[in-house]
Amino acid sequence: MRNITYDTVLGYFAQDDVLATGLPALYRYLQDGNTKYKVFFFGRHGEGFHNVGLAKYQRPAWPEYWARLNGDGEIVWGPDPELTAIGISQAVTVNDEWKAEFPFGIPLPEKLYTSPLTRAMKTCEVTFEGILPDDKRRAVVVENCRERHGLHTCDKRRTKSYIQQAFPLFDVEPGLTEHDTLWDEHSREEMTGPAERAKKVLDHIFENDNETFVSVTAHILIIHGFLQCVGRALYEIPTGGVLPVIVKAVHSS
Repeated sequence: MRNITYDTVLGYFAQDDVLATGLPALYRYLQDGNTKYKVFFFGRHGEGFHNVGLAKYQRPAWPEYWARLNGDGEIVWGPDPELTAIGISQAVTVNDEWKAEFPFGIPLPEKLYTSPLTRAMKTCEVTFEGILPDDKRRAVVVENCRERHGLHTCDKRRTKSYIQQAFPLFDVEPGLTEHDTLWDEHSREEMTGPAERAKKVLDHIFENDNETFVSVTAHILIIHGFLQCVGRALYEIPTGGVLPVIVKAVHSS
């Protein structure tokens, strides 16, 4: 594989710049045949029960104690929590926004990727229901798109068999293990881990996919990892939020 470095292009989406030039200029820009560009829609999962737990106990009590348990007798947040009713409604809102913007020319994603954690997969499923035909909704479940793992039970994924049964429209990436072999109850992934994994995902997409518009449904820390890889300032996406980013790939021998 050739070495690929990444950069981002600002000024086309409202999240980039108050003087963003919009879709017509974006389409013209992407037609530059000398460089490879893709537009990523980074979607954060909707509210999960672990988010409720964090709001209830706050830091430092949450990461130092409560997040290492499966729940508190009232809320169950581990392992791999479901979306709350609010989380589902957030995904429905994004679905409605896609439908509202489509008549004005917003490009729909041509390829979908998702974290293997339930809250992300369910968000992806609801977000694109009724927008994309079933054959285009076959999101690829990618291990490296998951949240920073270890210690916190909310970040321990379920089995491959569960994913295949619960999300039959999704395709599991080759090599995904039946059980979670990454999560460790005694240690947390290094802070550099999400960015390192994000780089691997970007390399795979730019080397193997011809699509220009790509959706990745994931988590705040892995999304920050993607932003670090492309040199973009971090953006605090709320649960259920979506951040569009133009990524420029530069190949070197």
